[in-house]
Amino acid sequence: MPDMDNSNFIDYIKVFCRSGNGGSGSRHFMRNKFTALGGPDGGNGGKGASIILRGNKNLWTLLSLRYYKNILAENGGPGGDNNKTGKDGKDIIIEVPLGTIATREDTEETVEILHEGEEKVLLRGGRGGLGNSNFATPTNQAPTHAQPGESGEETIVNFELKVLADVGLVGFPNAGKSTLLSVVTAAKPKIADYAFTTINPQLGIVKYRDDKSFCIADLPGIIEGAAEGKGMGHRFLRHIERNAVLLFLIPADSADHAREFEVLKNELEAYNPEMMDKKFIIAVSKSDMLDDELTDAIRSELPTDIPHVFISSVTGKGLTQLKDILWNTLNS
Repeated sequence: MPDMDNSNFIDYIKVFCRSGNGGSGSRHFMRNKFTALGGPDGGNGGKGASIILRGNKNLWTLLSLRYYKNILAENGGPGGDNNKTGKDGKDIIIEVPLGTIATREDTEETVEILHEGEEKVLLRGGRGGLGNSNFATPTNQAPTHAQPGESGEETIVNFELKVLADVGLVGFPNAGKSTLLSVVTAAKPKIADYAFTTINPQLGIVKYRDDKSFCIADLPGIIEGAAEGKGMGHRFLRHIERNAVLLFLIPADSADHAREFEVLKNELEAYNPEMMDKKFIIAVSKSDMLDDELTDAIRSELPTDIPHVFISSVTGKGLTQLKDILWNTLNS
């Protein structure tokens, strides 16, 4: 799993895009030493190049698009004599991470890429015009008309990346999300004792039993008001929309476990009410120092309708149980 450092993680960018115009049809008549007054033989124009998006599972950022001020596709070539069709413009294929949404500013249409190798046309190239040979009829055997090529499309496109992961880690700064990710996956996120250690999403693969696995994402910590743009705000909340399961991480030393969960849940609901349709799990982190009495006291504060588990990333306490709960929830 690649390390997405702060300077290279790009999850939103605007680019001006233009597909190619179709080539014009030819208005030509056959003329040679054997045929002084031959009929129309103007060929069709070539197709303008399209701009196509292709999913690439090895990409985790829109960084490559940062260096494009404009994406301009080739025009189709004009038709020639002897019914020769003009050359088609070469399509531009843009490889993007899975989870990319491209939105056209002119029509607000969106193109979404979710699978490896998936291709979708973002802007379609113009069709080539018909040459005059297509317009010959018994009553008009020498048509002088040929079609111009169809214009391509042009607009500003907003590219937005929403991280694809099975499980999203949700919690306040310093809840222990980065530490948990580093223990249960091979990811190596930055870990330190200050707020917002994680500035960008970090992804890792959890290896489960019998060669099974699932993807988990450590997302930047929520603060109260995130849905209104405070802290990381919408920049990180958009990534949670993709996760099938949300794992709420609440530290054992929290002053109020129930309130912390409610604040986290309320921020998600304020951003997008559909978040409430996802499956929730609560993990109480840093629980290695808890005795049975404190464990029972914290458990009594937690919602009874949401699965919960007490874990410690330092000692490994509860991590096997956590993986079991996550796997069973993902496949239920």
